[in-house]
Amino acid sequence: MKIVKENKKKKCLILANGNKPSKYWINYFIRTGYNFVICADGGADNAKQLGIQPKIIIGDLDSISAQTLKHYENTAQIIKYKRQNDTDLEKSIKFAVKNGFEEVVLCGATGNRLDHTFGNLGVVLKFNDKIKIFLHHHKSILYAIKGSNIIPTHEGETISFYGIDNKTKFISKGLKYPLRNVSLPFGISESTSNVAKTKNITIKISGGTGFVIRDLETVKKYDLIFHA
Repeated sequence: MKIVKENKKKKCLILANGNKPSKYWINYFIRTGYNFVICADGGADNAKQLGIQPKIIIGDLDSISAQTLKHYENTAQIIKYKRQNDTDLEKSIKFAVKNGFEEVVLCGATGNRLDHTFGNLGVVLKFNDKIKIFLHHHKSILYAIKGSNIIPTHEGETISFYGIDNKTKFISKGLKYPLRNVSLPFGISESTSNVAKTKNITIKISGGTGFVIRDLETVKKYDLIFHA
């Protein structure tokens, strides 16, 4: 299903059925251009509690409450998929990709169940080549990077890096604790709470993809990622 008018927008927000994010951060993302709101099934319950009006509700509709479904039946487009080979969050991301969105912030994609949280981290990797995904968790923002990257930072900013396996190598410039062609395989090594020493840091990743986790308050204060 294609959107005729809204597909000109490049950014969207997907609200999932995990821990309810604060309205403070939802409003921040909306103000910075992520104003096309998609709810992944029961994420619509979170939207209703937050007073957010979604454009789209997507899923097999097995977790959304009957009250919420009725609440949005005349104000949101409701798309029901019966297929069970992907999650409601994946259905929502595929919809975003199909309709030309280039960036998405995932909210409510962590908490409640650890298996869902772990799986949703995998979703960031799974769709990284198709859409830029930012995963919000309380005061942190996570995203995936590969290749050569110049990352705008603030001197003294805490920033963490994680790899997936020992084939993925990191080289950095501008960090307090340099990464000198090292691997950061999950469960073995990581670069947690590293510190930016310069206005911009350079990260080169070869052989795979890595995660970056940043403090959202710092990102917001110095306008480092999200721009209206």
